[in-house]
Amino acid sequence: MTLGLGIESTAHTFSASVIDDSGKIRSNVKSVYRPPSGSGIHPREASRHHAEVAPSVVLSALKESSINYRELDFIAYSAGPGLGPCLRVGATISRFIAAYYDKPLIPVHHGVGHIELGSLLTDANDPLVLLLSGGHTMVLAAVNGRWRVFGETLDLTLGQLIDQFGRTIGLASPAGPTVEKIAEKGSKYVDMPYAVKGNDLSFSGLLTSVKRKMPEEIQENLAFSLQETAFAMLSEVAERALALLHKKELLVVGGVAANARLRQMLELVSDRHGCKLKDVPAEYAGDCGAQIAWTGWLYFKSGYSVKPEKAFVSQSWRIDEVDVPWRS
Repeated sequence: MTLGLGIESTAHTFSASVIDDSGKIRSNVKSVYRPPSGSGIHPREASRHHAEVAPSVVLSALKESSINYRELDFIAYSAGPGLGPCLRVGATISRFIAAYYDKPLIPVHHGVGHIELGSLLTDANDPLVLLLSGGHTMVLAAVNGRWRVFGETLDLTLGQLIDQFGRTIGLASPAGPTVEKIAEKGSKYVDMPYAVKGNDLSFSGLLTSVKRKMPEEIQENLAFSLQETAFAMLSEVAERALALLHKKELLVVGGVAANARLRQMLELVSDRHGCKLKDVPAEYAGDCGAQIAWTGWLYFKSGYSVKPEKAFVSQSWRIDEVDVPWRS
């Protein structure tokens, strides 16, 4: 049996997970950096948090799996995209473990991790993918060994839109779950700009509009309107991509995938196209070590790894630049 350790540290979450070659997640331990209310993620402070919790998180993941370092077959880590100081914490720890115990080291693209763990957990085979998080808003499909982009944000990601709205009403990032609860109490739709350009999206005007309307509208109605507009835009580009590619599976991954209203709207889109909506369990929708561990195993099976001295991080690493040989 093959066992791998995955370490995630791209932004607010430091997580470690052990997974085996059957896809069983043996552990998935995480610790989340929480900035002050009304603030976003400060890279230096988040990286300091990661460095402080890393030893206990990794040891807890191994303990829950009832294994030790020597029983691991590979070490995988999130190499990007993400916040540089945070990425370096995970890369440094992974490189040390790999070098000390002479294990293969596997750098993983964070977005590919979301997709491949989502595929594992939902049994998706050849899906159209909506990758929705603080770092990504993309419509993707696998073509010739890479995830190809069929639509994306031109400015803010969906996660950034929600988090920045949250900060303006005094919440700390990540604010998605709290904004969702606030939106559920809204009853009036406030007119918002709707910006779909071809199959790409623009959310910056939507955020500006919400901020301008704050003095005259209550938070619940603004949160409701923000979600309804942004999710309708996303549903439109997803529907257009389904019509083009004729996919029979729609996989939604990333932290925003946990939003119940978004899933409801995408369910309607899927039904119109005879497509099955595949949504990831909320526990694994956000950043976690399991996404890195499982994708690391896919690379390990394909024969890819790097020497510890060749470990790297990339703050800006596009997903369509990454080879995924198992998708050929």
